Amino acid sequence: MADLLYGTMSENTHKIQRVLVGATVVLAFCVVVVGAYTRLVDAGLGCPDWPGCYGMLTVPETESETTRAEQLYPEFPVDQAKAWTEMFHRYIATFLGIVVIGIVVVAWRGKMPSTLPVTLLALVILQGAFGAWTVTLKLWPQVVTAHLLGGFCTLALLWLYFLKLEGVTIPRVSPRLRPHLWVFFAFVVLQVALGGWTSSNYAALACPEFPHCHGTLFPNADFLAGFNIFQDIGPNYLGGELSNDARVAIQMAHRWGAYILVIIGVALLFRLESMPRYLLGAILLTQFCLGVANVVFSLPLPIAVLHNAVAATLLLAVVTFLVGAKPSLNKDS
Repeated sequence: MADLLYGTMSENTHKIQRVLVGATVVLAFCVVVVGAYTRLVDAGLGCPDWPGCYGMLTVPETESETTRAEQLYPEFPVDQAKAWTEMFHRYIATFLGIVVIGIVVVAWRGKMPSTLPVTLLALVILQGAFGAWTVTLKLWPQVVTAHLLGGFCTLALLWLYFLKLEGVTIPRVSPRLRPHLWVFFAFVVLQVALGGWTSSNYAALACPEFPHCHGTLFPNADFLAGFNIFQDIGPNYLGGELSNDARVAIQMAHRWGAYILVIIGVALLFRLESMPRYLLGAILLTQFCLGVANVVFSLPLPIAVLHNAVAATLLLAVVTFLVGAKPSLNKDS
């Protein structure tokens, strides 16, 4: 009787954890997308302090609050739209941290493996620090890019944890594809990093046409300046401080990274079976077209945000295939 009761409790705990982690994946995806939106509308300094906004818990609304806020931060006039965008991002990121704590508690109380939950909690705490440094260091590209990568990493680890929970169905992939998948995964991460570096250095429109850049496939580009991680931040990095040639170098590196990623991805398509093949092909095609549309249409906000969302989707797809390609999962096939 005790064994039956314990088994029922254990099963219920796993169900609760599946629902909680699944919901948290959705929340983390929203945090990534809202973070992209915040960055793209230049709202990263919508609140010039942290964790509050102009010394308050919410955005200054009344005339007296606005006057006091601008006296505290005279170099940052209050823009309520940008301030609310930044605070909304902080609110949902904070809520994500609270839910991750809940995941750790459920894992501990249910005597479930806790390595991934604790790692997630540590990562979320680190993300909070990067969020603060993004503001206090005035959008320093190194910190902004690290914050972006941390968001993607949090999302990927949450998804990995969800896939590892009992009762979750995973599409099977041939274990022979694991080396190819790992290479593809590495280039996806590299391309996300290049995308973050492009965005944080305001280099998305450095080349106004595609596939050429200023009329040539090989434009003047200053790669040393474009990828100088010791660059000064100045009093404020809003708008960027790099020369046009440095921004061209960043934009071209992001494009060349996309070409390599597509080549590796297309080669993978021919080796995958039907469902994973169609899924990966659709995501790759969509992402490439969105990247081209960003250039051709001068970075329209909906397309730019969607470009970030599809990048996150691509990362989750690759994580799914890697888990599905584990030999232990395919031992009965």
